[in-house]
Amino acid sequence: MSVDRVEEPATTEEALTTAAAGVRYYNVAPGVRLNVRSGPGTGYPIVRVLPEGSRVAIYCQRPGTKVAGPYGTSNIWDNISNGQYVSDAYIYTGSDGYVASRCA
Repeated sequence: MSVDRVEEPATTEEALTTAAAGVRYYNVAPGVRLNVRSGPGTGYPIVRVLPEGSRVAIYCQRPGTKVAGPYGTSNIWDNISNGQYVSDAYIYTGSDGYVASRCA
């Protein structure tokens, strides 16, 4: 077996994405300071606020409160860290559906 060509990530960001075993990073809507909640809905407490220009890793997704945002209306919530969720309506994923596995 021989390898004619090995493709390497073109950027540091792609390298980090590859190294994180399939976890991808996505942009928060421009000009938005986004509330991060302890669960998948607006009824959960705010645990922190992401500053404008943030990017987030989506580890898994689950349904929750329906929210209208810059990228449409969605009931999908993105898990960005242990016990931290943001509405997918504020994250540019390029899709109206799930882009990561469902949270357990």
